[in-house]
Amino acid sequence: MSGPRTATAASKPRGRGGLLPVALVTPAVVLLLLFTVAPAIYAIFLSFRRMKVGKGLLGGGKPTEVWTGLSNYTATLSDSEFWASLGRMLLIAAFGVPLTVILSTLFALCLDAKRARLVGFARLAIFLPYAVPGVVASLLWGFMYLPATSPIGGDVVDYFGTKGIFFSVANVAVWGVVGFNMVILYTAVRSLPKELFEAAELDGATEFQIAVRVKLPMIAPAVAMVALFSVIGSLQLFNEPTTLKPLANAISSTWVPLMRVYTDAFVNNSIYEGAATSFVLIAMTVAATVLVSAVGRRIARRSTR
Repeated sequence: MSGPRTATAASKPRGRGGLLPVALVTPAVVLLLLFTVAPAIYAIFLSFRRMKVGKGLLGGGKPTEVWTGLSNYTATLSDSEFWASLGRMLLIAAFGVPLTVILSTLFALCLDAKRARLVGFARLAIFLPYAVPGVVASLLWGFMYLPATSPIGGDVVDYFGTKGIFFSVANVAVWGVVGFNMVILYTAVRSLPKELFEAAELDGATEFQIAVRVKLPMIAPAVAMVALFSVIGSLQLFNEPTTLKPLANAISSTWVPLMRVYTDAFVNNSIYEGAATSFVLIAMTVAATVLVSAVGRRIARRSTR
């Protein structure tokens, strides 16, 4: 009789313990449903509709919302400015994503080097820019780019020109995320078994060879994850060019796709086309995520063989 009673008594705490994670996660799930999922569903509904002004007896009528099918999506995909904004965004991503991955990986490996000094201070200094809000960082860099206030040669280099603006925006974006990615990679490096490094050192490997041939292949999955985060962040580029727009004539109100969505929805009062454009971007983001994930997994498999 004692056996079944003991088993029953032991199972009760498990049941209560199983409800605790559900209770802790429920508020986050509710907020996600209310402020992310529900607005997204409503935006999908709006993307298939538009406003139509009816004809009244005096030549005017009350505007009504009507079903329009895929016409909003067709208007977005046939708009040359949308593809131009997408090209500008991809150009910044082509410069920013590799630079972000390279710098964050380099910093992580350097901080884990055997001869590294002041690691705690260096780690905090590299991570600190991530704690600065993107709008504030963009404003700070904007004044550093201005010729009248620039300490980095603003009177020599045109940071707000038609070509220089790409570097300016990419620099602000990279500066703000390298620290976060460095923490991810540094954590991955610190979790590696130290015996491998000691064995490589006994075999005569230098610190550089250990970093490149031992550490880097073993943290390849983390590097792939950082690359994925960087690609997604590039597709969501908005704060930096929007904040720099008052300072740079080269940045228009539709310079990148998300700026176009904002302009359509809240400036031109065309929320229906803005919703359609936003879901075109979501589809592109999902496709890019799947592609980068597949490439990252393939690289990680090859590096662990």
